[in-house]
Amino acid sequence: MSQERLTAFPLRHARVHEVCGPSALTFAAIAASLAGEPALWVRAGTYHDTVYPLGLVPFLDPSQLLLARAETHRDSLGVAEEALRSGALSFVVIEIRQPLDLREGRRLQLAARAGGTTGLCIIPQGMGSNAAETRWHVAPLFDPSGEDSTLMRWEIIKNKTGTIEAWNVRWDPEARRLHVVPPSRKRSGSEGASG
Repeated sequence: MSQERLTAFPLRHARVHEVCGPSALTFAAIAASLAGEPALWVRAGTYHDTVYPLGLVPFLDPSQLLLARAETHRDSLGVAEEALRSGALSFVVIEIRQPLDLREGRRLQLAARAGGTTGLCIIPQGMGSNAAETRWHVAPLFDPSGEDSTLMRWEIIKNKTGTIEAWNVRWDPEARRLHVVPPSRKRSGSEGASG
């Protein structure tokens, strides 16, 4: 696995991707930030909470984030499809809890291609559409040195146009950059350290 550069990120433009795992919301915020502004975040009414834009400040400008709350799963897909097709946005996030059938996934892909907009579905682990360009699993990592509280493990678990890989990454909120971090056993200064 390559640890020097993140070859599949930023996400491929004008395609729809998927992400799951405990850090999926962070991944979505970073991907939206790097895709450009404005972005749309779509949630079905079945979610009892909401996205709090000010909580995303370390990742993106909340004034450039539009929130949509659709009544049903089907309505969420319709909102996302129209937003992808319009070309007015740089990035569309859709949170879904129900599996997408191939037809629904394909419609989202066609809309993304037509509008030149990148889409990301936040999905439950173990669920996904065959139409997705890539599927990622993201989770926080414990840094035994205590130096890095933003360390994450990003893994591509499905990739239509490349290989399956994994990286340890850290988001730098001041520079708004993503850094690929070597595993702790390979970090500089760790040679000869007991552990």
